Amino acid sequence: MVVGCNQSNSATEFILAGFPNLNSTSAELFSVFLLVYLLTLTGNVLIVGVVGADTRLQTPMYFFLGNLSCLEILLTSVIIPKMLNNFLSRQYTISFVACITQFYFYFFLGASEFLLLAVMSVDRYLAICHPLRYPLLMSGAVCSRVALACWVGGLLPVLGPTVAVASLPFRKQGAVVQHFFCDSGPLLRLACTNTRKLEETDFVLASVVIVSSLAITATSYGHIILAVVRIPSVSGRQKAFSTCTSHLMVVTLFYGSAIFLYVRPSQSGSVEANWSVTVITTFVTPLLNPFIYALRNEGVKEALKDVFRKVAVDSSGNLVLAKICIKKAGR
Repeated sequence: MVVGCNQSNSATEFILAGFPNLNSTSAELFSVFLLVYLLTLTGNVLIVGVVGADTRLQTPMYFFLGNLSCLEILLTSVIIPKMLNNFLSRQYTISFVACITQFYFYFFLGASEFLLLAVMSVDRYLAICHPLRYPLLMSGAVCSRVALACWVGGLLPVLGPTVAVASLPFRKQGAVVQHFFCDSGPLLRLACTNTRKLEETDFVLASVVIVSSLAITATSYGHIILAVVRIPSVSGRQKAFSTCTSHLMVVTLFYGSAIFLYVRPSQSGSVEANWSVTVITTFVTPLLNPFIYALRNEGVKEALKDVFRKVAVDSSGNLVLAKICIKKAGR
């Protein structure tokens, strides 16, 4: 039996190891991750708000973009606040229940995001390759059902493995998760039993979700590229492909890092050795998403400009009204 294991007295909390060789710079890390979290929240909340408020953005592409931003907000909120609290308390502990909850929501939201990215690629394929049938194929009702399917598609498959992990006996002493959150590989290493079957199950689920959604995305963009190169005018080709480049940038970052980390038969040592790659899926992509879509999308940029103009006008109007009230009160 592994040292520190007692199946009748399992762990009630874990210690998060954090980042290797960086524990002496807690104040700097706290500042960096607080800034990342605030920027991520601000950017994605702006996208959700603008997509919901601007009638020009009431289209399937922006509807799915709003869902993607919601997923990014939740994904970062599952990890960063606890990390920030640990930096402040300097205890780096997480309760067993909180760890399992973090484990579940991280993989649930991640799986939903993979499915949603695949749906977004199909949406672009239908818009470019079947423009006449597009309004019928991607009606409001269809988009709502598809988005719901993405959320449920991530919610249910992760439930079984989470229950299995929660049922494992973990070592009572020295239960250190060699990561900055409760990821699968480092958590399974602390179990007091053989977890090979569970790792194989995780591998199959990850392969099905990630590889299948990647195959759908690659197929969709393959058809898009073939359709775009047939457009006779250069400006037409640029306009058709401009709506896809932002999505491709996100897909490349997200799929590349996730496949590198999770599509492996064994997870036991991958995350500890490649924690920097995990940063891409948990911090970099959610942070870059709103900026990539906003800065490269004319519709979103125009909507944001209108929002800021309206805020500026309302602010100036309120300021004038406040001055009038002050003058009247002075009389």
